Amino acid sequence: MDKLESIPGWRADVSHADYLAQLRSVGAVVCAAGETLAPADKKLYALRDVTGTVESIPLIASSIMSKKIAEGAGALLLDVKVGSGAFMKTVADATELARTMVGIGTEAGVRTVALVTAMDRPLGRSAGNAVEVAEAVEVLAGGGPADVVELTVRLAREMLTGAGVHDVDPAAVLSGGGAMDTWKAMITAQGGDPDARLPVAREHHVVPAPATGRLSRLDAYGVGVAAWRLGAGRARKQDPVSATAGVTWRAGVGDQVREGSTLLELHTDDADRIPRAMEALENAIGIDTDDELLPLIVDRIAAR
Repeated sequence: MDKLESIPGWRADVSHADYLAQLRSVGAVVCAAGETLAPADKKLYALRDVTGTVESIPLIASSIMSKKIAEGAGALLLDVKVGSGAFMKTVADATELARTMVGIGTEAGVRTVALVTAMDRPLGRSAGNAVEVAEAVEVLAGGGPADVVELTVRLAREMLTGAGVHDVDPAAVLSGGGAMDTWKAMITAQGGDPDARLPVAREHHVVPAPATGRLSRLDAYGVGVAAWRLGAGRARKQDPVSATAGVTWRAGVGDQVREGSTLLELHTDDADRIPRAMEALENAIGIDTDDELLPLIVDRIAAR
């Protein structure tokens, strides 16, 4: 929602009646959870925070699944991230979380599947708010980074299978412009202007490639912390976020880079934030190292 709120006019709060009407007319809605959706979860999360049990897999699973089941969906697809940039750092923990959530969904009568996907390097070419919306629009227009397109299409196929739809090819819908049409209708229905110019940061800082060779490491955690320090995220729930803040990069892991060429660009409205963001990137970049990367899609978890 922080990302979508960078679109002029777009609003996250949608009434229950408007939510249902938009689903019927447009087929898609992204909105904030109302106060009546699993209200006990907010109290339990506050308790987890003060008791140091935020990382408990059973509590994570129950928190996520309580809201999903309360929404009344007949089918559910979960994208469980793993790696340095994810909450779950190891494949074993991510798989355990995925299996736990699939089990809860299945027991509740919801057709549930989870994909465990890589976040040891950042997905796509941007991290932030407006910069990620711009990248998403690029994908909807038939372009965009190959890894974003690959994962998007795979997730869409899994969702269609869960819903019992077998005669639609998401890749064709994407390339044919149908997905873009639905995106524009969804943004418009929630007060936004899908054709409006996205906000742009006042300050930009270029990070050059440190050497010539293959980009073998771009640590997702380091990039995420840099984006957060530039203003793209919150330290506390009540903190504002900057629509313009973020990090973009010209090359993905595995690509060849040339020493001194632009590798990353930092975006912010506050130049004083740049030095701390640079600190987060100190060990995030590797050229011709022997880092082993996870496959983009690590595993698929379904009911046994």
